[in-house]
Amino acid sequence: MLDGVLNLDPGKLSTCVSCGLCLPHCPTFRVSGEEAYSPRGRIDAMRAVESGELPIDKTFVDFMETCVQCRGCEPACPSGVQFGDLMEGTRSALASSKRITPWWQRMGFQVLPRHRLLLAGSSLLAVAQRLRLVPKRLGLATLPIRRPARLAATGSDVWLFTGCVMDAWQRQTHVNTAKLITAVGESYAIPSAGGGCCGALHVHAGLEDETRRLAADVMASMPGDAPIVVNSAGCGAAMKDYGHLIGTPDAVAFSMRVLDVNEYLAERVDRLPSMASPRPTVIVQDPCHLRHVQRVVDPVRTLLGHVASVVELDDDGLCCGAGGAYSALQPDLAGQIRERKVASIARATSRSDASLVASANPGCSMHLSAVLGDDLEVRHPVDIVADALGL
Repeated sequence: MLDGVLNLDPGKLSTCVSCGLCLPHCPTFRVSGEEAYSPRGRIDAMRAVESGELPIDKTFVDFMETCVQCRGCEPACPSGVQFGDLMEGTRSALASSKRITPWWQRMGFQVLPRHRLLLAGSSLLAVAQRLRLVPKRLGLATLPIRRPARLAATGSDVWLFTGCVMDAWQRQTHVNTAKLITAVGESYAIPSAGGGCCGALHVHAGLEDETRRLAADVMASMPGDAPIVVNSAGCGAAMKDYGHLIGTPDAVAFSMRVLDVNEYLAERVDRLPSMASPRPTVIVQDPCHLRHVQRVVDPVRTLLGHVASVVELDDDGLCCGAGGAYSALQPDLAGQIRERKVASIARATSRSDASLVASANPGCSMHLSAVLGDDLEVRHPVDIVADALGL
């Protein structure tokens, strides 16, 4: 960062006309009522700092750090403001000057691509949960102590991206994804060891250089031109952005190969077997990086509709407050945002017989599971479909 300037694209900054249509879609504005906690308020602050009218002080840093980066404002914006790019650029500038993402966060992020260390640490954390040593305010759902065996490749029709946290905490979803890929008559390959982390959490934290290194490793771990199936909404959004992040033809081509698992399976839903049990009723919660960033909405309904009766929420896709590491770093705001989502789920439950909530992102599902209790189970759509088909 040069002379305190954020180095943002002035054209992107000027696109916002402060119309306010983003406000109902911003979770931090909804819970706080503060203009500074809205997209247009944050853009105004970016403009003031960029022009030198205001310094980069604690107040400005707070405005930027409290953004969930859900990007719910983008589909609502009639001017097409690229708020995600502006926020990522601002955080990158702040992180490079050590104003955000302190050393302990950076050390934590360094564990993610070191898969054996991550698995061991996750198991220790799971044991600590059983011993009641993990504060409840962190909002973590119960982590597994044991995991299914790691997947073995069956062919080369598609790559099945396994990632870091998803493999450590929800490997059963990988197992069920593999079963469904097989059920539609295709085979899968597993990335080599270098593809252990996509960098989604790093880019959220402003660690742009580290994200590029991880992206290069992920690209090298899945060569060729086969589609890449991703069952974590946050990972898929990050990988679809590699073309923009790295800016090379190879990165653009790689991003074009990435498919969310719901996209992949919805195109092949007619190949899936028929139901093996009565149809469950399922409430759909759209992770922000699936709905607002990847714009994958209908495929989730198509896939679930093959085996279940789908119930919609009435909050127009408002964020649940998970936001990658946001729920751990901003627990108070994340909790207030989650309360609105839980209220919406309760309304959906009252008008249906649903006992399942479908959420295609590990952060969202765990953030919600931590408070929904035993009455409502939050599961990945892939897990719901695989169980319903008796796989």
